[in-house]
Amino acid sequence: MSELDLYDYQLPRELIAQHPLSQRADARLMVVDRRSGSIEHHYVRDLPSLVEPNDVMVFNDSRVIPARLVGRRSQTGGRWQGLFVRKDNETGLWEILSRTRGKLKVGESITLEDRDARPVETLEVIARLPDGHLAVRPGSDGEPAELLERFGRVPLPPYIREGQMVDDDVKTYQTVFARDPGSIAAPTAGLHFTPELLKQLQAKGVQSHAVTLHVGIGTFRPVQTETLDEHEMHYEWASISAETAEKLNAARAAGGRVLAVGTTSVRTLETVAAENDQLVGWTGMTNLFVRPPYKFGAVDRMLTNFHLPKSTLLMLVSAFAGRELIMEAYAAAIAEEYRFFSYGDAMLII
Repeated sequence: MSELDLYDYQLPRELIAQHPLSQRADARLMVVDRRSGSIEHHYVRDLPSLVEPNDVMVFNDSRVIPARLVGRRSQTGGRWQGLFVRKDNETGLWEILSRTRGKLKVGESITLEDRDARPVETLEVIARLPDGHLAVRPGSDGEPAELLERFGRVPLPPYIREGQMVDDDVKTYQTVFARDPGSIAAPTAGLHFTPELLKQLQAKGVQSHAVTLHVGIGTFRPVQTETLDEHEMHYEWASISAETAEKLNAARAAGGRVLAVGTTSVRTLETVAAENDQLVGWTGMTNLFVRPPYKFGAVDRMLTNFHLPKSTLLMLVSAFAGRELIMEAYAAAIAEEYRFFSYGDAMLII
């Protein structure tokens, strides 16, 4: 058995959530106790009864941009799909992931269509990059986030309706506290929270703070190497303010526990903690790959969704709770027919 096979499991297709629940906090919540090994079944709306007044919750406030692009090749009229990856601030060019029949050539152009299939923008292919992505020049000036809001589509993962968005996804594939545009996938653990639930947590005495990590193309990238040591994570932009770092340090010093909401919040905090004795204000690029064995330096509890087999996210939660306990919890979730992945249910690891 390979290292990767240790993180494999069989999931019935019908347990992959295709739509969110109408009430976000009605999602089920499995509570996994690392010390006792116990597994309990609750609902996300029960969170206020599962935390203590001195706990601190950390959310990722990155906002999903509608990065999925649809259009036609201007020369042939053939259908084209792509994904915005990033903008090169030096050249102004966009880096995109392209999918089409045949190979796009340098100099060729793409006519983008809006959500009503109307032509709205042109991309000119400037170069093919070493990783197979394309460098393209948009016909309009402006920041990508502003332009994509006009004609982009929600970049759903392929296991949700084969990536095909519906109008509701514009709202439901976004957290209620999303602020800073830049992610091409939602920090999905945050999708369970509503303004009402946040108010209840505040009334309990739980502090809430935000970090930012813009989820990048690597979130869709499977591990394909023979060993985990060979796998390279894509870099993603992340940030924590000095004020937030100071408050988290003070809370832990006073005996409080940091509850990170989502693996992106975990990776942001642990990136900073790995470089410093305590949390500090920090902005930079992270490619932190958390897998067993790993010594956590900033996170005491974690709320997360159920992750894909053999994924780096499953490895991260296994590093936090132990692989055997996590695989036992996943087996229990399947037996209890929990809903899996981005629009699915959640797990609280204490």
